[in-house]
Amino acid sequence: MDKILLVEDDLDICEVIRNYFENKGTSVTVVNSGGEAFDIIRSGLEGYALVLLDIMLPETDGFTLCRQLRMRSDIPVIFITARGREEDILSGYDLGCDDYIVKPFLLSVLYSKCEALVRRAVSSDIKHTLTCGKISLDTRTLRCFADGAEIELPPKEFAILRYLLEHESWVVTRDTLLDKVWGYDYFGSDRVVDNHIKKLRKALGAAGAQIKTLVGRGYKLTKE
Repeated sequence: MDKILLVEDDLDICEVIRNYFENKGTSVTVVNSGGEAFDIIRSGLEGYALVLLDIMLPETDGFTLCRQLRMRSDIPVIFITARGREEDILSGYDLGCDDYIVKPFLLSVLYSKCEALVRRAVSSDIKHTLTCGKISLDTRTLRCFADGAEIELPPKEFAILRYLLEHESWVVTRDTLLDKVWGYDYFGSDRVVDNHIKKLRKALGAAGAQIKTLVGRGYKLTKE
């Protein structure tokens, strides 16, 4: 575990965690606001083994950051927060965190959990390449290919395609995509999904025809 990202606005907690981890040989990059963290997430998390993420942050909260992060990466994420309500914990896991630790906590336990998650991620035999017909997507390098050619996808289109690939041949409703890509707190029109599907099909070229529209039901990704 060479390097982790710590997103926490309490400077005392940051200092304590950084000192403990660095004494164990792990480098810690500390950012104190959601805005700073989002910049790092958006530019890529190359070199980081894990993210420690608070929820109550300036500018952008931890739940939003976790949602954005999961659109881009499978890196292990642990929430460290004072919010210990059941609904908060369940929301954290629903967004894709790997663990949820309520403050106060033991540094030794936190470090052991981080080590275990990183070890599992490194040795995991989970398939990181999703393929369906002429479309493939690498969830580690965040590269997408259609008919053998690499294509660039904006975050929303990437997240939609990833969900469709993970649920190949399933009928996926607009409401499901809104919840998984935009988040449960989105209050706009569900027609925004149609607009992004249209853009996704165009980006995929001929392979875009693999995304089928089921009128009144949603979408389905097929091999042809």
